[in-house]
Amino acid sequence: MAGLDFEKPIAELEKKIQELRKFVSEKKIDLTSEVKRLEDKLEYLKKETYGNLTAWQRVQLARHPQRPYTLDYINMLMTDFLEIHGDRLFGDDKAMITGYAKIDGQKIAIIGHQKGRDTKENLKRNFGCAHPEGYRKALRMMQMAEEFGRPVVIFIDTPGAYPGIGAEERGQSQAIALNLREMARITTPIVSIVIGEGGSGGALGVGVADRVLVMENAYYSVISPEGCAAILWKNGAKAPEAAEALKLTAQDLLSRGIIDGIVPEPLGGAHRDPERAAAGIREAINKNLKELLALNEEDLLAQRYQKFRSMGVSK
Repeated sequence: MAGLDFEKPIAELEKKIQELRKFVSEKKIDLTSEVKRLEDKLEYLKKETYGNLTAWQRVQLARHPQRPYTLDYINMLMTDFLEIHGDRLFGDDKAMITGYAKIDGQKIAIIGHQKGRDTKENLKRNFGCAHPEGYRKALRMMQMAEEFGRPVVIFIDTPGAYPGIGAEERGQSQAIALNLREMARITTPIVSIVIGEGGSGGALGVGVADRVLVMENAYYSVISPEGCAAILWKNGAKAPEAAEALKLTAQDLLSRGIIDGIVPEPLGGAHRDPERAAAGIREAINKNLKELLALNEEDLLAQRYQKFRSMGVSK
């Protein structure tokens, strides 16, 4: 498993334990107490490391190449998934997944950014950076969900909307702005979960929801730490300082009333135990959908409006 710089002491100890177990197995020597001592040391080291993560370290975990993506969670959590393609205007954006599915028997519409696992797939998925047609496809999905009375679940995981010339020519900013307006008045419940990166307008373009949740080691920010550092300090190496200043972690966002909840992750991040991470997401989706589906249409829209209207207001 690929490790981050701050995880090296953990990786080294894990390797040492693995080698010791292999030695014990081959030589038929009883070193149970030594193995147990190292395992206890490993557990302590993990709790010490992951219990005191900086904002920048959480950003690194959010970007971990083995972190589960939208399709991984769909496969782990949902049944009867039927993908819907295209925006009926230009084409099909592979960076944005949309479709119908069921979660524990509840019919939903599912939307999510999708990254790739290797260079070939990342080029196909555009590194999770959606084009205008991706946002239009997402809006099309939400409008169909409204028509058929299905709640919408959205997985956010993008560095940001694609900023290329082609995207600008096809109306990137207009597509995102339209989604912001229309999502404010969609008459079916919307739950969005930032499962990795929640970058800028690329995230917000599918982020106007009744419940906005962020996974424990994900981030949600108006700009990337590197971009912020380049603007403020003219130095990308200041990204760790920028991450702290941006208050982009789930914990910071919840304390400021920007999000509605934090989805817990396994110790060390979702990539270390994807099934357990998925279980946390399942619980969050079911809990929030149950609450939202109990509301009538008028109350649903009023609460959604008030939720965003009150952000940034001093109390």
